[in-house]
Amino acid sequence: MGFPNQTRVLILGGGIAGLGVALRLAEGGRQVTLLAKRVLTEGSSRHAQGGIAAVMASGDSVDSHVEDTLQAGAGLCKREAVEFIAKNSKASVEWLLEQGVGFTRDEKSDDLHLTREGGHSKRRIVHASDATGAEVMRALEIRVRNSPNIEVFDYHLAVDLITSAKLGLSGPNRVLGVYALDKKGGHVETFTASTVVLATGGASKVYLYTSNPDTSTGDGIAMAWRAGCRIANMEFVQFHPTCLYHPHAKSFLVSEAVRGEGGQLKLPDGRRFMQDHDERGELAPRDIVARAIDYEMKRGGYDSVFLDISHKPADFIHAHFPNISGRCAAFGFDIASEPIPVVPAAHYTCGGVVTDLDGRTDVAGLYAAGECASTGLHGANRLASNSLLECLVLAAAASGSILADTAEVPADDTQVPRWDETQVSDPDEQIVVTHNWDELRRAMWDYVGIVRTDKRLERALHRVRLLQDEIRDYYSNFRIDNNLIELRNLVTVAELIINCALSRKESRGLHYTLDYPDTLPDGETEDTVMVPENFVALTGEAPVSKAAGSGR
Repeated sequence: MGFPNQTRVLILGGGIAGLGVALRLAEGGRQVTLLAKRVLTEGSSRHAQGGIAAVMASGDSVDSHVEDTLQAGAGLCKREAVEFIAKNSKASVEWLLEQGVGFTRDEKSDDLHLTREGGHSKRRIVHASDATGAEVMRALEIRVRNSPNIEVFDYHLAVDLITSAKLGLSGPNRVLGVYALDKKGGHVETFTASTVVLATGGASKVYLYTSNPDTSTGDGIAMAWRAGCRIANMEFVQFHPTCLYHPHAKSFLVSEAVRGEGGQLKLPDGRRFMQDHDERGELAPRDIVARAIDYEMKRGGYDSVFLDISHKPADFIHAHFPNISGRCAAFGFDIASEPIPVVPAAHYTCGGVVTDLDGRTDVAGLYAAGECASTGLHGANRLASNSLLECLVLAAAASGSILADTAEVPADDTQVPRWDETQVSDPDEQIVVTHNWDELRRAMWDYVGIVRTDKRLERALHRVRLLQDEIRDYYSNFRIDNNLIELRNLVTVAELIINCALSRKESRGLHYTLDYPDTLPDGETEDTVMVPENFVALTGEAPVSKAAGSGR
């Protein structure tokens, strides 16, 4: 007897990458099931302010975009990936226009208005005012909700991937579906599928302070690791330099575009300081700006620094940044007349599940796209506004690969057991999960932040492994809920970040360690790849890196 939740393609994640894959597959006639851990509009994509990097202007070029990306990536970008994504940037924007996205237009020419952000040599950021993600999500959600080929399950959180290896089946390891928690019903459902796409976003919630919503808990990365996939470059966590500093302004990011339009970073005494750290000043890449702010705050004992664009006309500020100025005003700051306090916060996970340029992972039938994937685009530091671009380009590539796959293996429901809760009980002390969640995020912030040392990393790793033992015991004996699932995933991701950081014996891009402050010469550095212990048995391939992990 088949499962009621049988589908050919199952997409995990309701952000721009997930919706992009779903719509393109639906356009190709494929039936799709999409799981969103909340509702489609509540993930990180909605919060993207700046825009989408794309070569649209006559004075710009793909080569220029490629070189800017390579420079920001500090020698670890894969040129093939960078060129592929940059070449497809214009087509991605045109596809969004076809979906009904209302980008900001130039008042005089009616062409798309292009802004500039840190690390870019040209104006090439296509945007919708200062709320690009919200506008893109608005348009794509309408399309998805109205598509007869897409079935959406809101408030469904994936618990784990179902694979042939986990079930002890013979043959190559392939994905068979997922177990997912129906958060409203409170029970775990079984979804079988021949193809699963991870579009679950990043893992910034592993840190105490983040610009991202509560959904960024590394679910896809952790599930892929447990399924036998390689994970790369997790040490490169991008800290956005400018999040509003206010006790009630949780996760409010002040866009890079504010600095792109002339915003100046200042100390409490009003002195600008970025030229002391980099000749590009406020337009230096994010890792340099975040590290400079961190240095100045520690040196001066400041709670924050200040971002000032008040020298621009008020009409200009409110027209270009209506969302930012409105949110700041709600917290008592008028950005048109005064500087606003800002601090760095964890923002973007540059590493992730290793994929090719079609989004394929090490497990047959399993794809990954967006922030949870590691394609080689970002290297050691993501160039501003390349993230949404990667989501769009890889969504197109992955969906094209899935549609063209004539060897797709139908899911065999008879081989997949239903979720079994007969051996567990209701949890007696939820406070354990709350305390562990808080301890993990504080340890990561204190020991695995913007500036690191091996001693700090080893302390963090010790604490994380103790937490893993507690969480594993809790997971095995009690019924699971949303907080336990996310905490389990975050602890897995934390271990990956720390092990990657310990493996890199240099400072490069977003990874800065006082023990190894120098950058190794070109040709002497490589990706930090974590390889599950059973990788060879699962894939029949030799690992590409000596760095290994537990895969638990």
